[in-house]
Amino acid sequence: MAVKRAVSTHRVHEEVLDFLAPHCETVSNQTPDTLTREQILRRVSEADAMMAFMPDHIDAAFLAACPRLKIVAAALKGFDNFDVAACTARGVWLTVVPDLLTVPTAELTIGLVIGLTRKVIAADQWVRSGRFRGWRPDFYGLGIAGSTIGIVGMGAIGRAVAERLRGFGAAVIYTDRAAMDRTDEARLAVRWSELDELLHAADVVILALPLTAQTLHMINSARLMLMKPGSFLINPCRGSVVDEAAVLMALQSGRLRGYAADVFELEDWAREDRPRGIAPDLLSHPNTLFTAHIGSAVQKVRLAIEMRAAQNIREALAGERPRDAVNDLEQARAAAC
Repeated sequence: MAVKRAVSTHRVHEEVLDFLAPHCETVSNQTPDTLTREQILRRVSEADAMMAFMPDHIDAAFLAACPRLKIVAAALKGFDNFDVAACTARGVWLTVVPDLLTVPTAELTIGLVIGLTRKVIAADQWVRSGRFRGWRPDFYGLGIAGSTIGIVGMGAIGRAVAERLRGFGAAVIYTDRAAMDRTDEARLAVRWSELDELLHAADVVILALPLTAQTLHMINSARLMLMKPGSFLINPCRGSVVDEAAVLMALQSGRLRGYAADVFELEDWAREDRPRGIAPDLLSHPNTLFTAHIGSAVQKVRLAIEMRAAQNIREALAGERPRDAVNDLEQARAAAC
């Protein structure tokens, strides 16, 4: 019997490779770099399993070049870069990690809010410049206490952000397709609002949405004009939920006082028209704060995420239904009979 092979496109912890070793041969890119699509295909073309990450893009053409592939185990939560229908059509399981990223992403979101509104980067740079000689009446920002915070999207991450805001003394409003029940609203101390009303009222707007056809460029020039003048926008979810060009214009006009992001349009590989970089004027704008997609970058969390993906691989290679399957191959097979 041929030895089964699992390929990891990015570096994983040694414990993960040790876990998989009794079940398959492992080939892992243990460098900090992302391989090209061609390099990945050379590795995965003879593989039975693939552990995939945020920079990977799986479509029908990719799958056609990997005839042995049984599972794409994505070590992430949002799978907009992965073609679910194409995986199902090829008989390939697609799995994600459903909830391990929620808490660290919510924690980072609060950090972005504080870092941006309290001008932490500007104050840090001032001290490092050598010009600091003590207190001065400068770097005045916005305090969370007494401010209105708007959360767009009240899924797992939106709720986790709201939970962490409870101790800050802010008024928190949210919008989603439907309001939560009143018990949950009372527990989180939040109030439902229409999107346009939220944008008009909030001092800080936090985005907590998946990227879909409906949320692509949801925050565009028209919606930025609805935002309260001098407000702040925080994007820890998906880059293409905002139109970065429109954000830059709003910053330059002064309509938007600041923008913080952990995600960028260039990362949304499924978009053929995605920008290939971040606009230099946006990168250099003084009222921005950017992090390198580190929402889940907590040591123990990343290990847990990789291990969960590895467990899905083990189950699929054993002929079982993987626990975190996004698609339903069993139903698809039954329908084909």
